[in-house]
Amino acid sequence: MSCPRKHLLPPGACDSHIHIFGKQYPKAPTAVADPPDAPLAAYVRLRDRLGLRRAVVVQPTHYGTDNRATTDAVAALGRDAIGVAMCDLRTVDAELDRLTETGIRGLRVQMFPGGIIPWDEVERMAARVVARGWFVQLQFDGREFPEREALVRRLPGRLIIDHTGKFIEPVTPDSAAFASFLRVIDRGRAWFKIAAPYETSKVGPPSYADVGALARALIAYAPERGLWATNWPHVNQKVAIDEEILLERLFDWAGDDKTAHRMLAETPAELYGF
Repeated sequence: MSCPRKHLLPPGACDSHIHIFGKQYPKAPTAVADPPDAPLAAYVRLRDRLGLRRAVVVQPTHYGTDNRATTDAVAALGRDAIGVAMCDLRTVDAELDRLTETGIRGLRVQMFPGGIIPWDEVERMAARVVARGWFVQLQFDGREFPEREALVRRLPGRLIIDHTGKFIEPVTPDSAAFASFLRVIDRGRAWFKIAAPYETSKVGPPSYADVGALARALIAYAPERGLWATNWPHVNQKVAIDEEILLERLFDWAGDDKTAHRMLAETPAELYGF
């Protein structure tokens, strides 16, 4: 059972990271796990229950560069959704143009198993999509920020860092890796996403206190750069994830309703073009 809701969501609240799965879409050769059963209708029920309106549909690694699961969902959701695709240097310009027409506005760069763009190709791929008005959405082990910082800061256009930096072993806010993360945010065209604390927290629910310490520090440092997401359907989690708790943690970590509302509605509207 979900925890009682203490906070109401603002009009236009956006879930900035979801995945949609369907049996009609073939598993990619690069996939490291079988796709779960998580159709759009199930997400819409969750969205309506939580009081969310808008969504960013992110291409699952399970489907590689076959972005139909994502573009189909964006088409069904209409004006209240945009998509983030997976493409690589083999993706031709005509396909990038076609994806733009379907509502794709971002490139997913994922440096965990199932990802398809290696570090030495990121800058070239980023240049291609930024020329079409896309942003780059980047996910890697945050402990690597010091060694990756120079490259990440060079990337053109808008940059979104997933999952509170995704420090696989949570660090502390005074660590060198976290300081490097803050310098990336300082580049002026970078945003961070508060999402999926369960993927890295050693404390676990309901507090997720170790990841929460980083989230609090990030939001205090640059509240205008923050986003929030459910990361539904919580792939590879062995226990059920309570999205009501994830929302409550956002309000806790933001410190006040005004900041949380900004992260839920105003910032995503500006960044994603809703």
